[in-house]
Amino acid sequence: MTKTYFLTGTDTEVGKTVVSSALLQCAAHQGYQTAGYKPVASGSEWLNEGLRNSDALTLQKFSTVELDYHRVNPYCFETPTSPHIVSQEMNQPIDFNVMSEGLSYLKQQADWVLVEGAGGWFTPLSENQFFSDWAINEKLPVILTVGVKLGCINHALLTQQAIIQSGLTLAGWVANEVEPAGRYQKEYLATLKQHIKAPFLGKIPYLNEVKEHNFTPYLDLSCLKQSR
Repeated sequence: MTKTYFLTGTDTEVGKTVVSSALLQCAAHQGYQTAGYKPVASGSEWLNEGLRNSDALTLQKFSTVELDYHRVNPYCFETPTSPHIVSQEMNQPIDFNVMSEGLSYLKQQADWVLVEGAGGWFTPLSENQFFSDWAINEKLPVILTVGVKLGCINHALLTQQAIIQSGLTLAGWVANEVEPAGRYQKEYLATLKQHIKAPFLGKIPYLNEVKEHNFTPYLDLSCLKQSR
């Protein structure tokens, strides 16, 4: 049975893709056939191959299963804004069925699938639906990325509360140092560990370059929870 997780963040720009890369690499190190999935991405650029999102390209790179780009990222938008805005602007509605069909395909190709969300837990995909609604429909256990900086405790605990109230399993969380460690870094981490009621999977230090980095020393996936 394929293990599948949904990765969300405490906010945008908290390094979800760094954490995705680390998780995929660690799962591969454990012997899994892995696939990363970024069903919706905004903020992309035109390359020779077409419109491409850098986060989705990173997931494609760190997947052990060879995947066509559009299998990794079915909804790709150029403008770097909330998906529901650019989707409406481009007259390209985001269909949950398309997202689910894409996930189903990846589950047939790999035995460890990581779905990376966009922004935080309540990122809208339309006027009436959030990314979290799709994750709830799919009953995906959630991994939370916490960008360690001033304000992260409040954001992390509010996100945890929302995930738990949704009925999904908070499978684990990762501390990602999105900036050089400050004076109170240890205190931030201690408070997060005390109040986040899910396994701590590890801390990724502040990195200038991640493309070829070995993440396996930083994370421990052995304590990841599964769905209830």
